[in-house]
Amino acid sequence: MDTVTATRRFFLKQLASLSAMLTLPITARNVQAAGKTALTDVRVSNSSKDHTRVVFDLSGSTDHSLFTLSSPNRVVIDLKGVRKSAALVSDEHQTKLLKGIRSAVRQNSDLRIVLDLNTKVRPRSFVLKPDKQLGHRLVVDMHATQLSPTPIKTSRQNRNRQKKEFVIAIDPGHGGRDPGAVGRKGTLEKDITLAVAKKLKVMINDTPGYRCVLTRNSDRYVILRNRVKTARKHQADLFVSLHADAFKSPKVEGASVYALSLNGASSEAARWIAHKENSSDLIGGISLDDKDDLIASVLLNLSQEATILDSLELGSDVLKHLGKVGKLNKKSVQQAGFAVLKAPDMPSILIETAFISNPKEERRLKSPKHQHKIAKAILSGIKNHMKSQRV
Repeated sequence: MDTVTATRRFFLKQLASLSAMLTLPITARNVQAAGKTALTDVRVSNSSKDHTRVVFDLSGSTDHSLFTLSSPNRVVIDLKGVRKSAALVSDEHQTKLLKGIRSAVRQNSDLRIVLDLNTKVRPRSFVLKPDKQLGHRLVVDMHATQLSPTPIKTSRQNRNRQKKEFVIAIDPGHGGRDPGAVGRKGTLEKDITLAVAKKLKVMINDTPGYRCVLTRNSDRYVILRNRVKTARKHQADLFVSLHADAFKSPKVEGASVYALSLNGASSEAARWIAHKENSSDLIGGISLDDKDDLIASVLLNLSQEATILDSLELGSDVLKHLGKVGKLNKKSVQQAGFAVLKAPDMPSILIETAFISNPKEERRLKSPKHQHKIAKAILSGIKNHMKSQRV
């Protein structure tokens, strides 16, 4: 079985569990235990060296809490009103992440289970109700916090070798009733991003083996999620969102590139910009905080690490070339929670081409010649990145 097939099957299993999980209230830990519950079995699965799943089979429902400890690394699970079981004693409870399982009954009669680890992990837990084959279950997923990109990268490279053309999704930020930032001379961010995107599209389509898709090709409003949907509809290999930054001080200048951060922004400025960009969805009357975003969040927890690593590499390539046509505000790729970067399987970056609030950069952004230079720099970075993926 090749890496792509194995990875696909792994995520299909996760989606099946996700579907079952979403039928429960989010506050699953508040389910009241009915009487003394027995732990009937413990099952450990190891789909990859970076992921271990532990399933606790229970005779009834129970409350549970989970937390992590370090020195040494371990995950601690407290089960309310659950009897200690011989199922916890086994030499088979070992994986690349899991060293072993031990347990003890606490003074309040709760069962404490300790998962001893070989390395630091990011745990996630959820409960499943009985189905036709299995009873109550508590599922604990553990993912390594420092994932090696090599297996995913190899699979991406194998896929790239088989492709006749690469599809690049270019997203001109804002549009329509959402003008974005406004320069001192009245220049609108939405106009600049569209102008650069159209020039970039011509360059991409003139490059053998490349094809460009725009998320908007006119002055119209497109909600953030639909921009990503357009890219995924065309099976885009990369997603690049174009913007022109603004700040309260007209002296701030330079380009910057962002990738997604699961743990929030990497600086106060990044958090401020992320909040500003994400609020664009509220202009369209659609909140980002809904069920689709919950599903996206869970999917990101399962697969986003490798995609972020790829996005950071893409961002570094693009940033290096942008530095040749103008100043850089940040010399390394920043990370923030931009909504348009949340596709779980598509490397995505957001480019702030310059500060439209800076009079000098506003004049340059309005120049078709400078727009052409920006587009050319972005394409050079994309080509460098895709070349490295083919190795």
